[in-house]
This record gives sequence, structure tokens and C-alpha cells, in this order.
Amino acid sequence: MFTTRPTLQGTFGMVSSTHWLASQSAMAVLEDGGNAYDAAVAGAFVLHVVEPHLNGPAGEVPILLAPAGGEARVLCGQGVAPAGATVAHYRGLGLDLVPGTGPLAAAVPGAFDAWMLLLRDHGTKPLADVLKYAIGYAEHGHAPVDNVGATVETVRELFETEWTSSAEVYLPGGKAPRTGELLRNPALAATWKRLLAEVARAGDREAQIEAAREVWRTGFIAEALIRQASRPTLDTSGERHTGTLTGDDLAAWSASYEAPATYDWNGWTVCKAGPWSQGPVLLQQLALLPPELPAYGSADYVHLLVEGCKLAMADREAWYGDAAEVPLEALLSDAYNAERRTLVGERASYELRPGSPGGRAPRLSRYARVEAAVERAADAAGAGEPTVAMSATAPVPGEPAAGEPAVPGEPAVAADGGTRGDTCHLDVVDRWGNMVAATPSGGWLQSNPVVPELGFPLGTRLQMTWLEEGLPNTLTPGRRPRTTLTPSIALRHGVPVLAFGTPGGDQQDQWQLHFFLAAALRRPIRGGLDLQGAIDAPNWHNDSFPGSFFPRGMRPGSVTLESRTDPAVVAELRRRGHRVTVGDAWSEGRLCAVARDPETGVLSAAANPRGMQGYAVGR
Repeated sequence: MFTTRPTLQGTFGMVSSTHWLASQSAMAVLEDGGNAYDAAVAGAFVLHVVEPHLNGPAGEVPILLAPAGGEARVLCGQGVAPAGATVAHYRGLGLDLVPGTGPLAAAVPGAFDAWMLLLRDHGTKPLADVLKYAIGYAEHGHAPVDNVGATVETVRELFETEWTSSAEVYLPGGKAPRTGELLRNPALAATWKRLLAEVARAGDREAQIEAAREVWRTGFIAEALIRQASRPTLDTSGERHTGTLTGDDLAAWSASYEAPATYDWNGWTVCKAGPWSQGPVLLQQLALLPPELPAYGSADYVHLLVEGCKLAMADREAWYGDAAEVPLEALLSDAYNAERRTLVGERASYELRPGSPGGRAPRLSRYARVEAAVERAADAAGAGEPTVAMSATAPVPGEPAAGEPAVPGEPAVAADGGTRGDTCHLDVVDRWGNMVAATPSGGWLQSNPVVPELGFPLGTRLQMTWLEEGLPNTLTPGRRPRTTLTPSIALRHGVPVLAFGTPGGDQQDQWQLHFFLAAALRRPIRGGLDLQGAIDAPNWHNDSFPGSFFPRGMRPGSVTLESRTDPAVVAELRRRGHRVTVGDAWSEGRLCAVARDPETGVLSAAANPRGMQGYAVGR
């Protein structure tokens, strides 16, 4: 089939990421003798510089790694809620939802420590060797992609009147970043150079990395982060608030390793982060598939996947989180999914239908129940017109609203700085067979003011939690907010073969399912997986569940498809009651992928053409 680019193949190393500079920087590390983990860390810190509207050092990252000859592991870089982040505190401020911006939404920053652990435990390069690429681009500048400037323009007034430290970095001379002109972040470059200077005398490679972790937790970086959290900041509530993050919170937290959640399907084992993320949603969607699938790309196929996604996402809302036990084994069991599969009918469902694994009653937030009821009432008032497409300008969680940057996967930013957020992705495989998939996010330039001394902002991941007691995702001190970040590694007969992922918030495991099935089921190329063909294939998403980002909206029965979708498929989905929006031809997904054939050792890579900035490199 026609693809926008070839699937790259080679034997030395492969990198795929959402920005070409990160991909090439990671590849440079491989060329310099580093392994996949060294390369991933270098690429990640470059992403902080070149995609600052999508991630930053004080954000978060789940990392899946599969060492050559070892077992796949999850490295959790999702920080917890601070000790003072209680439901009572936020309710006492008159809030029903955690704001989408500002220090009240900041969890303990997790990304930096996770990357340091990965480098210490699995890398081979000194810290200075992997940071030099990010330092270079921050100090000397890089030509930004269009959407850095477009995002800054949406928050220009906020930056100029309230978040003035952000204006100093992203509105130099009153001008937003422009393609073809160099964007510098000297404060960020100075932060990393000072960090390297402070740890230089610590000893060997590992000692220096440990010293860097301590600087982040208790040194000049920690001190600056805490000062920023204590500054009253205008957020999406329309009020100025201080945060709850303290020095004790920073000092006490560390990234950590854990076993992945897995599901076996057709000889594949798919590995995801646990239900503190939305990762198991992909596993549940696989578990819901019948033994025989409809023809790939047909209306039956799309309908089946969309309806299965609705059931899995309803379970996410009722059962996933870090504040209560999650019955994941039951949610993935054959008996449970056989029962749930019978709920998929010929018509599109407009209901939020969580299951009852082991006979337990599902627990949905009051907000989610009210939102679902309001939407159902609105549908009923529509006099039976469920087959009419939604307006193309209707705001959809995770998509740009009218007047906002219209590039797939980019964050939708309101004039007050509110954002539903997005992220980056990075995959690497090296010549030894080490494999890593990571989805860094948070700490966006539009999430919080830039910390003046550091050149980057705090994150806002606490906006994912509920301000209602007794739920799996209730805001709880010391517990992780449930994240949408969800990289993937897939094994074939127990051997790591494929690493992949995408930005996209709630859409990530929808786009990844279609990609994985396309790669796993369709005819391979030249003895390997057709990664580029699977990425390029027309994709879709639905919003029939509460969104994870402020203001947590939902659109029951919705499905958004690319205009390259067969018109007969679109018509049939509408006939079945789906509220269809036909989007731009290349508007669904920002997937990246790398692979390794365990029989031949041939490496492959591909990257998403949507958005015109993701690239794979390798040889």
C-alpha cells in the first residue's frame, strides 16, 4: 500500500520520536557508542527544549523498557499528590474540580528523577554526555515548530499580565516564537550547566547521577520549585492560588520500577503501565475482541473497536486509580470480557457502562454521573437525530476548539491558560536488542508560570483527580493521579519485538489499538512489520466518557474519523447511530514505533506524518 514514508530498516539502531531534533540527538548518542537508554535520556531532554508546549523537566513520564535478554519493566515517573493536597483543602477554596493550570494542580515532579534512574541503572554514558544536546539547543537556540508560537499566542495576554516570567522566555521583545527564527532558553541552559558543575566532583558516573537527583530534590532546583509553588498564581478557576508542594514532598519522592500489566493476544504479549495510568485500557480493548474480527477498516471493524473502547473507558472511570485497589485481574479475565462483549450491539451506545468485576459495584464520580445525565438529556431533546454529525467547531476533549491550534494532538489552550494538554513520545531500539518506549508530558509552558531561576514550569497532573472521597482516582496525598500517558511494548512469544506510543491524552490507547492491530494483522513488508503503513492508515477516536483534563467534558455517541475514511464506512456508522465528525485527512494520532525481528536482528522504525514534525532515523 502507499505510505507517506518508507518503514526504515537496519541493524545498528533505530529512533522514532515526535520531533526530528530529539530523534537525531538520540541517534547521535547511539553513534557515539551509547545504548538505547542513553539515547532515550538525551532525546527526552531535547524534547523539553523543542516541544515545551508539550512537556518539561517538572512534568512526568512512564517508561517501558525491555533490556536485551531481560524482562520488560515499567519505570514510573509519575509523581504523587503533595501531603497538603487533600480534598478538604481544595473544597475549602470553593473548588469542585482541580484547576487545569496553576500550582494547585502540581503533583510532585516526576520526569527528571525517572530519566536519572534510567541513565544510572541501564545507561552507560556520563550525565554531561546526554545533557549536552539539550543544553546546546537551549543556549544557542533552535528553529521552533509552528505550534510553539501558536500556543504562546493563545496565552499571550495571560503571559503579559500575569505570568510575566513566561513572557520573558516565550515572548522576547513581545514576539512569539516563529519558524525560521531561533528560540533560546538561556535560563534552562544555565540550570543544566550549574547542575553539571555541582555534581562534577561527586565521583564516578553513577555517583554524579545520584548527586544530580539530590540537587533536584533538595538543592537549588528544589528551592526554586518551592518558591514558585508558593507564589499566588491565576489559574483556570479565575482566582489566584498558591500550591501545596513543599520541600518535604520533593525530598521524599523517588521514581520506581514495577512489573508491567500484560495481556496475551494471538501470540503477542502487550505490556503497559499499571492502572495508575490508563494503560490497561488497551489491554481491556484487546480482551474484548471476539475470536474472529471483521474485515480490517470496514464499518463493522470500526464500530466494534469504538464500542469496545467505550466499555473499557467506562471501566477506567469506575476502577482505575492509585487511591484504591484496582481489580485488574478480574477486568482482564475471560469470563468478565465474554459477558461485557455481549453489550456490543448493532447500534452505537450513548451510555457510560462500567462493569462489576467480581460482583463489585462500580464507583463513578458524581461529576461524571451528572455529565452523562446531562448529555443523555440533550440527546433525547434532539428529537432522534443521533446520525447527524456534530459541528466541526464543537470543542472536543483533546482536540483544538475554534480558533485554537488545529494540529492533531496539540493542546487546546483557552485565553485564561486552560488546556486539555498533550505530550510527546520517544522509542529507541539498539543493536544489542535493548528497547525503550516513553511518553513524557506535563510541565507545559501553558500549565504554570516559568520558574524564573530555572527556565521551566511546574506541571498540572493533579487535574486528573476527583474532589470526591472514596473513588479510585480521588485526590489523595502520597498517591499518583491517574495519568493518560501510556507507552507500549509488545512481545512476540515472549521476546520483545515492538515499542510504540503516541501523544493524545484520552485518545492515546484508541489510536494505539488501531495501530497495533494494523501492524499485527496486516501483511508484513520485507519480512518485518509494516510500521509506516500501520501509522498512516486512517484513524479515529471517540469522546463518550468523561475527559481526563479540565473541564472534564464528554460527548456520548461521538466518533471523529479522518476524511480519508471510505465514505461508505462513514455513512454506515451514521446509520448505526454514531454521532460522526469527519475531520481533516491527517488529523488522528501522532504515533511513533520501533521494532526488532528476533530471528534476523533486523531493526525497523516509523513515525507519524501528521503534524509534520515526527521523524524516525536509523541505520
